[in-house]
Amino acid sequence: MSYKVLSLKWRPQSFDDVIGQNHVTQTLINAFKKDRVAQAYMLTGPRGVGKTTTARIIAKALNCPESKEGVPCNTCNICQEITDGRNLDVLEIDGASNRGIEEIRNLREQIKYAPMNAPYNIFIIDEVHMLTKEAFNALLKTLEEPPEHVKFMFCTTNPEKILETILSRCQRFDFAPVKTAAILERLQLD
Repeated sequence: MSYKVLSLKWRPQSFDDVIGQNHVTQTLINAFKKDRVAQAYMLTGPRGVGKTTTARIIAKALNCPESKEGVPCNTCNICQEITDGRNLDVLEIDGASNRGIEEIRNLREQIKYAPMNAPYNIFIIDEVHMLTKEAFNALLKTLEEPPEHVKFMFCTTNPEKILETILSRCQRFDFAPVKTAAILERLQLD
């Protein structure tokens, strides 16, 4: 039997698996049901509450060919590639390491190209608050007039450090700390 890191073993793979964030997951499920998915999301909250994981689930729900009303199948090639972090149409960027204007200019060049084997190119920028003011300004034009095939997911622990012009172009979800009782209940299910 092979060992699996706990964070990977328990990482949610669908909106139903995300605990303690019903206000976020239910709103997202409703958006998929009504075909009203936003072009950009800002996922904020403390560390370890599921922001980046939720961004990956949104990416799967958008790109899964078998997705029904925001529920990815988690068995097709696209879902497996996104879960494994190797899907070429879903790019996860660390905002702390790629925070300058040059990195955002490179990103803007990539945005021009259509996805390879999925409906959308999805850019997940984790710790987006670490971008420089110049990088945010370079990103602004793309957020104002995004191509139809592009979706953005911004994750941050410090939304107050993000320019208002960026925040105003995103649908924002504030994640709450997960209660201990909810964690225990989830662990007892397995």
